[in-house]
Amino acid sequence: MSAVPPPVELQGERVRIRPAREGDGEVLYAMLDEPAVARWWGPPESLDEFRKELSGETDEVWMVVEVDGQVAGGIGYYEETEPNYRHAGIDIFLATRFQDAGAGTEAVGLLARHLVAGRGHHRLIIDPAADNARAIRTYSKVGFKPVGVMRRYERGLDGTFHDGLLMDLLAEELA
Repeated sequence: MSAVPPPVELQGERVRIRPAREGDGEVLYAMLDEPAVARWWGPPESLDEFRKELSGETDEVWMVVEVDGQVAGGIGYYEETEPNYRHAGIDIFLATRFQDAGAGTEAVGLLARHLVAGRGHHRLIIDPAADNARAIRTYSKVGFKPVGVMRRYERGLDGTFHDGLLMDLLAEELA
């Protein structure tokens, strides 16, 4: 992986993706503790570690998702820049009150279009829990397709490992 690009601002119909600002870390960190979010993300890391991710001190780029001007969640990506394996991966979480209203689909679509058109990727990946039907529906609407099940992929809140679903999207499949 190479140098992490600076976050950009992306504007959709109702959703805006923007770089994090002072105070966003605490708001987003609290969202990760909501039961409907924590179920899929697990317990949040320390606030200091989370702030590092938002500030660009890691290999991932994390940004804020706003819906109608309100902080609704976080969205991030990482890039594999080795030419023979070049692609990008996306992650997203939304606060409970912003789920099931199309914001996730719009946010993932905005970022996917940026990664294809603005960053030159021909392929994107995303990896929801295999039983996270809401996320899988959302990503499918953007054009992601199931590739395969990653068995015992991540540890759940119950302490056991659960399957993940690898999904990918080729640039020409972007909805």
